[in-house]
Parts: sequence; C-alpha cells; structure tokens
Amino acid sequence: MTMLSSQHVRRGVTVIGAVAFIACAVIPAFAGQEANMTEQKQQAVELLKSIETGDPQPLAYINSDKYIQHNLAVADGLAGVKALLQSLPKGSAKVDTVRVFQDGDFVFMQTDYDFFGPKIGFDIFRFEEGLIVEHWDNLQEIASQPSPSGHSMIDGPTTATELDRTEANKALMQRYMDDLLGGRRETFPTYFNGIQYIQHNPWVADTIPGLLAGLQALAAKGKAVAYKNVHKILGEGNFVLVVAEATFGGEPTGIYDLYRIEDGKIAEHWDTLQTIPPRADWKNENGKF
Repeated sequence: MTMLSSQHVRRGVTVIGAVAFIACAVIPAFAGQEANMTEQKQQAVELLKSIETGDPQPLAYINSDKYIQHNLAVADGLAGVKALLQSLPKGSAKVDTVRVFQDGDFVFMQTDYDFFGPKIGFDIFRFEEGLIVEHWDNLQEIASQPSPSGHSMIDGPTTATELDRTEANKALMQRYMDDLLGGRRETFPTYFNGIQYIQHNPWVADTIPGLLAGLQALAAKGKAVAYKNVHKILGEGNFVLVVAEATFGGEPTGIYDLYRIEDGKIAEHWDTLQTIPPRADWKNENGKF
C-alpha cells in the first residue's frame, strides 16, 4: 500500500504501516480484453493455468536452455518448474488470472491462486526471441476479510486504457518512488486527486485519510515498512507495477505495488507482500529480484 506518513522522512525511508504504495475466450476472467491479448500475454496465462490443468503443452513456451527462476522456493531452469508441477497433488491447484499487461518483452499479471493454500500473486515473465527466459513473482495469502472499505485484493478494473500514456505513467511512478525514498513528503499531495484513492490492501480503507488511519493502526502493531530499492517499474497504459525491495516488521520483504492512474493521478492500488527467506533456504541462487 502507499505509505504517506509523517515518520517516513528519515533517511532509509522507514514508512509507517504496510506497503507503499486477460486473454483468450477459454478463460472467462478475460472477457472484453481479447483486443489487447498479445501472443506473449496468452502464453503467460496458459503457462500459469497449466498449474491447475496439468497440461504439459505450455511448457514449450519456456526456453529450456536459458530459463532463469527468481521464485526462491523453486529450483532453477525448466527442471525446477517440472519438479514443482509434479509435487502438486492432482486437482489441488486453482489458477485464475485476473489482470495481464505487457511492457515490451515483459508480461506482468495478477492471479488468484489456490496453490499450497489460497494466495494472490503477481508474476512477471520476460520473453526473448518468442520464448520465456525469466520469471519473477510475489505471493501473499488471501485475506480472510475484505478491506475496511469492502474491497477484495483483486476486484476493480482489469483492462488497460490510455495506452498512449504508458511512458508518462511509468515516469510518474518513478518520480513518486524517488520522492518516497528521498523523504520528500511535501510532494505527495501532488500525486493524488485530493483525498480520492481506492485501496485494495486488506488492512487499509479508501481515501487518503483512510490510508493514514490504517497505517497508524498497523504501526501500533509493529508493522513498519522500510523501502530499500526499486527494482522494476513496468506499465501498460493506465496500469503501472512497481517492484521493490523492503523490510516489513523488520523482515526482508518483496513488495509488488500495482497502481491505476487516472488523469495523471494515482487513483487505485493493489499489492502483495512476501517475506524473503534466509539464503540457506533458497532453491536457486538467482535472488528474489
């Protein structure tokens, strides 16, 4: 979730609270999005869906000679993906991708999983010469309750618009994160349309006052977040994904923040937080980011 707290000015940006801030007709969640479905988007969706269906055909979309895995619970390469699929009890997984976007060679998506437990995940696939060569993700357990304003972690608009503003919207979020990391609090009101702001983080209400109240409540529970570094900013039209490295309650954490931009202002936000395991527990040496 977006962090707007009077205490995040300090160097290192300790932010109070939690985080700062498809496709073919066979997948019903993507009804109405077919016009924006590139071949790479469809392949990424089908690859994730194969976790549920067990269909081996989408594995052909992976370059077995180059595939780099950044999910630290999965071994590297195509062999790691196959081992993961084989470890799943038959019929145990559910995969429903809700949003899928593309920025050049990168496809990024948000998915409702039941995969070793119910989770919301963001996945990023990098393509090279028509095949998938790299994968990053970030998963968070689905909240047991809706947000204080009644939102789930995935509801809201799903289709990118204003495709001619992709670079402008990515630049907006780069400036926002630069100001966040630099502790420039005085700039934050310029990024929002007054107090209007829709929040899908399960701990925080809509509007800027709702955000601040939610962050104060989280701070009282020792859930401070410190953003350390921004690793990627990807966008399509009015949707921008920020991939950041942080700590949450003192634990190393990956934060994926998805923003919807409206008329040059932040209008809506979804996120996931995932603890980064100790290095001794990694199943590959590629790192989270």
